Amino acid sequence: MVDANRIRSITVNQIGYPQEGRKLAVFTAEGSFQVREAASGSLIHLGATQPLAYDEASGQAVAFGDFSAVNQPGRYYIELEASKARSAVFTIAASPYEDVHLGLLKAFYYYRCGTELTEEFAGPWAHGACHLADGTIHGDPSRSQDGCGGWHDAGDYGKYAGPGAKAVADLLLAFECYPGAFRKPVPLPETDGFMPDVLHECRYELNWLFKMQDLVSGGVYHKLTTPHFPPLATRPEDDLSPLVFSPISATATGCFAGVMAMAARVYRPYDEPFALRCLQAAEGAWAWLREHPDVPGFKNPPDISTGEYGDKQDIDERYWAACELYRTTGQSVYHEALQAYSREDFYKYGLGWADMSGYGTIAYLLGGDDQADPALYASLLDGLRQEADLLTVQSEQDGYGLSLLPSQYIWGSNMLVMNHAMLLLFAYRLLADRRYEEAALSHVHYLLGRNAMDTSYVTGFGDQAYRNPHYRPGVADDIEEPVPGFVSGGPNAGLQDECAKAHLTGKPPAQCFIDHEDSYATNEVTIYWNSPALFVVSHWVR
Repeated sequence: MVDANRIRSITVNQIGYPQEGRKLAVFTAEGSFQVREAASGSLIHLGATQPLAYDEASGQAVAFGDFSAVNQPGRYYIELEASKARSAVFTIAASPYEDVHLGLLKAFYYYRCGTELTEEFAGPWAHGACHLADGTIHGDPSRSQDGCGGWHDAGDYGKYAGPGAKAVADLLLAFECYPGAFRKPVPLPETDGFMPDVLHECRYELNWLFKMQDLVSGGVYHKLTTPHFPPLATRPEDDLSPLVFSPISATATGCFAGVMAMAARVYRPYDEPFALRCLQAAEGAWAWLREHPDVPGFKNPPDISTGEYGDKQDIDERYWAACELYRTTGQSVYHEALQAYSREDFYKYGLGWADMSGYGTIAYLLGGDDQADPALYASLLDGLRQEADLLTVQSEQDGYGLSLLPSQYIWGSNMLVMNHAMLLLFAYRLLADRRYEEAALSHVHYLLGRNAMDTSYVTGFGDQAYRNPHYRPGVADDIEEPVPGFVSGGPNAGLQDECAKAHLTGKPPAQCFIDHEDSYATNEVTIYWNSPALFVVSHWVR
C-alpha cells in the first residue's frame, strides 16, 4: 500500500529527463530550490518555484519548478532550500528511457498463454504451460476447437479479441513510427537477429487471433475465457476450468480486420507468406462485416461472468477496418467504404478498446494526402489539430502537467494518459508543433512518478514504483518482487472494489490509488495499458 508519509513534497520523473527540452518538478511547498549532483552533493543549479496554486484533480496546492538549464548528463536530486526536503534521484541523459522501454516490451512475454515461460527468459517468474485444452463454442457445446496461445488480457486469464487488437496495433504503430527504438533484442525465445523482437511478440498474439476467426463465416469470436474468474491466488497452469468461445461480435470482427490489415503491411518485408495470411484473414472479416451491417452490441451470455468488454457502437471498428484495408491495399472499395463511414456522426480520434476510431484516422493520415480524398484528409487533420490543442491547453492548466480532467480519473486512467500522449505525438508527427511533443513528454513524467502519489506506475522502474498489482500469477507465485514493466491502471475515483472503497473514499480523483493486490479497480494490469505506454516511450528512445 502507498504510505502517505513517504509522499515527498517534490515529485519528479523518477527515471529522468531527456537532455534537451523543458524539465519541471512539482512542489507542494514554494520557495527556492537547488539541483545537486547525486553522488557528491555538488550544487548544480539554483531556482525558485512558481507560486502555489490549487489543483482540483489532486486536491493539492502545487507549484512547478523549472530546471531546464540543467542539461549535462548525470544523476541529480532537487532540494528545497528552506526545509531541505529532497526529491527522488533521477537521470538526465540523451536517451533516459531505454531500460523502461525494454521493460514495457518484455512485459508482453510474461502475459503469454499456452506455453511454458522458462527461467532462461522469465527468470524467477517462470511457470508451466497453461490453458492448453480446446474451447467449446458457446451455444453449441458439441463443437470444440483449439484456442491455445496469445496473451492473457490482464490480471485474469481471459483472452479478448478487441483489447488484443488494440494492444497489437499500438505495438505495430510504435515499430512503424520509431523502428530505431527496437534495434536491441529483448531477448525472446524467437529472437533471430532478422525480425525485430517487437514483431515476434506481436506475432504470438496474431497467431492466437487467427484461431478466433470462424473460417466459414469470417466473423470473429468476442473472447475466449473460462465461465468465471478463478480465485486471485491461482497459478496459470492450475486454472483448469473449461474454456468457452463467446459468440461472434461486430466489434471483435472489425478490430480483427483492422489489425490484420495493419499486420499485413508491417510484416511484408520480413515474412511475406505470413503477411498474405493476415491480409486474407482481414478480407474474410471484412466480408462478414459487409454481410452483417446491423448487429447488436455484445453482451455476456447469462452463464459467463468474465470481462464483458461490451460495446454498443461498432461504426468505429468498421471505420478502422476500412481505413487499414485501404492503406494496405489501395483498393477503391475500401476507400469508398471509409468515406461513407466518415460522413456518419461519431468521434474519430478514440484510441481505447471501446472506441477504435482513432486508429482509422491515423491510418488514413499516415497514408499521405496523395492517396486521400483532399477534403476528408484536411478535415481529419484539422480535427487532430483541435484535439491536440485541447489536450495541450488542459496539460498547461493542470497542476501536474496532465491532460486529464478530474472526471477522467476512471478505471484505467493511465490508459487515457498514454492514449492522450499518443494522440499528441501523432499530431506532432503530422503538424510539427513542438508544443504537442512537450505535452506528450509531460505525460511520461506523470506515469514515472511526477504525480500526486509520488509513485511510478510501472513496476520495477523508479525508486517508489508500485509493487502489488492485481495480477494472478504475481499473487500466486510468492515472489516478493513483481514482474517488471507492468503499467498499473492508476487513480480511479469510481472506487469499484471493496479495497478502494475502504481506503480511498473521500480522496481527490488523482489520489484515488492504492497499491494493493485486491484493488482491481485501481491497480490491475492489462496488455492495453502497457501498449500505449510503449508507443509513447518509443519516441524518446534513440
